[in-house]
Amino acid sequence: MQRRYNDLNNYLRGIFGQRVHKLTIDAGFTCPNRDGTLSTGGCIYCNAAGSGTGAHSRGLSITEQLEQSKHAVAKRFKAGKFIAYFQAFTNTYGPLDKLKACWDEALAVSDVVGLAIGTRPDCVDEEIIDLLAGYTRSHLVWLEYGLQSAHDSTLAMINRGHDFECFQQAVEITRGHGIKICAHVILGLPGEDRTMMLDTADAVAGLEIDGIKLHLLYVVKGTPLATLYNQGKYRCLERSQYVELVCDVLERLPAPMVIQRLTGDPHRRQLLAPDWALEKNKTLEAIRQRLEQRDTWQGRLLGAKPPWQPENNNLERNAP
Repeated sequence: MQRRYNDLNNYLRGIFGQRVHKLTIDAGFTCPNRDGTLSTGGCIYCNAAGSGTGAHSRGLSITEQLEQSKHAVAKRFKAGKFIAYFQAFTNTYGPLDKLKACWDEALAVSDVVGLAIGTRPDCVDEEIIDLLAGYTRSHLVWLEYGLQSAHDSTLAMINRGHDFECFQQAVEITRGHGIKICAHVILGLPGEDRTMMLDTADAVAGLEIDGIKLHLLYVVKGTPLATLYNQGKYRCLERSQYVELVCDVLERLPAPMVIQRLTGDPHRRQLLAPDWALEKNKTLEAIRQRLEQRDTWQGRLLGAKPPWQPENNNLERNAP
């Protein structure tokens, strides 16, 4: 099967020579968009769990979370190395000594070869960047910034609490420190049409960052978005629409950019709509098929050659 985009699994295998898997961590952080600093309601699509597993509230330490996940993942996916992924809420939002303690604990677990830190662009500063830069001498470090959209009107509508310029500034202070930068982008946000979503893709493509995660906007119970959905004021994308948009976006992204995700993973009990969001593998297969049908690939509109050509040097294979 021809590979038409620079996926995370192959990127990590190219660095470490084996299967590497990300292990999700809930470290008990909160968010300035929930603790009253910016707001108490959070983004309109986010519930009280903040994409977390609840492991911290159950009393599990970072080490315990990693050890439990590590053995299950190693058995299922045959992974031998792991990335500690701090996912829930905002994982640079806290005192520097607490951040260091969390990251040090994760990296002390055997076979953990890197960090992935999920955060907001308004929650980093030079001290945090310097701390993370220190880890890059021996580990792979990704800093994942939630952007969602490059349109300030959309960011205000979803109660994001920052603008696109804030994201650009965060990228600027992160660049040049050996830290890999990933942007999170949501497709299907209220009020956005295809042109607006592709404008966001173009904006991200122009920032020379290292990776991107694409997310479907699905409706989670107990959120402001759920209220809009129940009132008939928001309509979810159909799978066919989403698949087409993902292909459109991939064509616009530089070939070396690592595609870390093409759709999300809603919790079954929390999901309100759409039902097809639970069928991740089916959606990924639909994207692969549509790329083939369109005979297109990542970076095509930027002049990139097909990634399966032997002479293609598009894909990044350098160690951290």
